[in-house]
Amino acid sequence: MTDRATRLREQGVDVISLSVGEPDFATPPHVVEAAKAALDNGETKYTPVGGTSRLKQAAALHFARDLGIEVPVSQVTVSAGGKQAIFHALLATISEGDEVIVPAPWWVSYPEIVRFAGGKVVPLMTAAKDNFRFTAADLEAQIGPRTQWLLLNSPGNPTGACYPAEMLESIGEALRHHPRIMVLSDDIYAPLNYTGQPHATLANLCPDLADRILTVSGVSKSHAMTGFRIGVAAGPEWLIRAMEKLQSHSSGNPCSISQAAAVAAFEGPEDFLTEWRERFRTRRDMVVGAINAVPGLSTPSPDGAFYCMVDAAPLMARFGDDMKLALHLLDNGVAIVPASAFGGRGGFRISFAADEARLEEACRRIAGAVA
Repeated sequence: MTDRATRLREQGVDVISLSVGEPDFATPPHVVEAAKAALDNGETKYTPVGGTSRLKQAAALHFARDLGIEVPVSQVTVSAGGKQAIFHALLATISEGDEVIVPAPWWVSYPEIVRFAGGKVVPLMTAAKDNFRFTAADLEAQIGPRTQWLLLNSPGNPTGACYPAEMLESIGEALRHHPRIMVLSDDIYAPLNYTGQPHATLANLCPDLADRILTVSGVSKSHAMTGFRIGVAAGPEWLIRAMEKLQSHSSGNPCSISQAAAVAAFEGPEDFLTEWRERFRTRRDMVVGAINAVPGLSTPSPDGAFYCMVDAAPLMARFGDDMKLALHLLDNGVAIVPASAFGGRGGFRISFAADEARLEEACRRIAGAVA
């Protein structure tokens, strides 16, 4: 959908793209300066496959300070974006036919990575009435003899769902009865939490399970560094070594310049995040109010990230399916992503990582398109 919108804009069509998941803010100046300094200093050679020791130390600081997870650098690895860390973790551990429980709606790459590794996706469906969160009982109902992983994303893409500490603790208790199951905790959106409560993550709340939890983070969302392609992961040392072995034969080390910039991101000031969160919260409230005012559309207010998952089920009799609705909205100048891309149905995802004026106009176009 993003590519379609780009092609239309290149043809001179005015399209507002709410399909891409990246902050519209500029990368913080101190991060940009660190990248420039790395170039000036000639830091343009190979680095260790799993990242420089400096960045691993900075990432360990981030995990401890921001996520409450104390890990030695031997249990930290650096990848070319968080997606690569997830890919290598699953590829290193899934055998043909192993099952992976993936809450839905899910981030689009989760099921594709599982299938590539030879695994079977076991959907764990969630609903808007539950703020797109599953319970420990829901999880137990999906566990089978070949369950290998649970994928957990909080705050989530595409729903913005955040799991509070008490829910994660109950999920951890359920997992104690199934010692073979590993958990991939994708915390990339942790800094973008609007609940007023501290971010909760499973490895911190259930330290006895830490030897089978991989926590993935990075700088893409927190520092508007999507193009730098740096992800970090913390987990059991045997898994980290296996991931790095795969990385050595796939991409090699992450970009040396990006690694220097990521050090500055993790070690530098983060006061800008307060303003970013408030801007995102304002945008969220505006979009939620505008969408819920359109007959046939509804969305809960997300607790984190910068997405709204919109239910358009009442319009499906008219449009047929959510892809046809998405193309209709594109014809009316707004690019979104249909819910079916995320394992959902009858709706679409809006990214509110766009300036307020464009969001307001986009919502006006959506209302007009479905009127």
